[in-house]
Amino acid sequence: MSFSGEVKEELVKLHSDTRHCQLAELAAILVYSKAVKYDGNGDYHIEFQTEVQSELSFVQRKGIAILGEVFGIEPDKEPDILLNDKECIKRVIQAIKYKDNLSDSTEEINTVNSMLIKSLCCKRAYLRGAYLSIGSMSNPEKGYHLEFVCEYDEQAQQIQEALKSFDIDAKTVQRKKYKIVYIKESEEIVEVLNVIGAHISLMNLENLRILKDMRNSINRKVNCEAANITKTVNAATKQIEDIEYIRQNYGFDRLSDNLREIAQVRLDYPDAPLKELGTYLDTPVGKSGVNHRLRKLSELAEKLRG
Repeated sequence: MSFSGEVKEELVKLHSDTRHCQLAELAAILVYSKAVKYDGNGDYHIEFQTEVQSELSFVQRKGIAILGEVFGIEPDKEPDILLNDKECIKRVIQAIKYKDNLSDSTEEINTVNSMLIKSLCCKRAYLRGAYLSIGSMSNPEKGYHLEFVCEYDEQAQQIQEALKSFDIDAKTVQRKKYKIVYIKESEEIVEVLNVIGAHISLMNLENLRILKDMRNSINRKVNCEAANITKTVNAATKQIEDIEYIRQNYGFDRLSDNLREIAQVRLDYPDAPLKELGTYLDTPVGKSGVNHRLRKLSELAEKLRG
């Protein structure tokens, strides 16, 4: 199962204690999954259908659970049609304020009634239902991306506003005919999981973040060390080339005692860092002193070449 599926599996099992939160979550599921169907003859039924077959069970299971707990409704035997009893449908629709006038079948409801999601706890439940219906998340091992695929601009705006209540700044983008509400910052994705109650998935994500940060830190240190080693080796190679050129074209006997000594020490210890080279001199000097003498030799070699 994908990470997004694991989040939804956890949310399906999550139980809201209060009726108003259950109604907020159910409203999001019914509206965003377009589960309330009108048959053209004045009758309604509830039918859960999603484009992705693997996610069908998440919406069905949570919708059935809430309808059973809040309204005492059992699903029909058919796999997709959950409820087609007129009185039951009326009770459900009135409870979630899906549509004030059931005879007005021409108006399609695109957003959840704002009266249901006034409190923060109901906003949490609403976002949970929205994620179950139209939400998804990428594999955090590959990248951080959480999104809600909305069919209408009003849906995207309502989800953005609900997330903003928890200081989560979601962005929107148009993707073909859909409006996408998305979050790419790992810290904000963690907060979304916390808001909707997916705490196990949150901990799994945090563990993955820690591992990724550790790997990135180790890689940066290794790359830095490799770069420093390369730089040191290149510098030492250049110093030896300059010293050999001086010996062949100028002679060590014409050098001052300090330069002759450091030149010989560099040839004797080609891999030693500057600080270590200073300890091999008759009168030890520090790194800056060694660097100064080698720079003098380099300048002399360039002068001889030039």
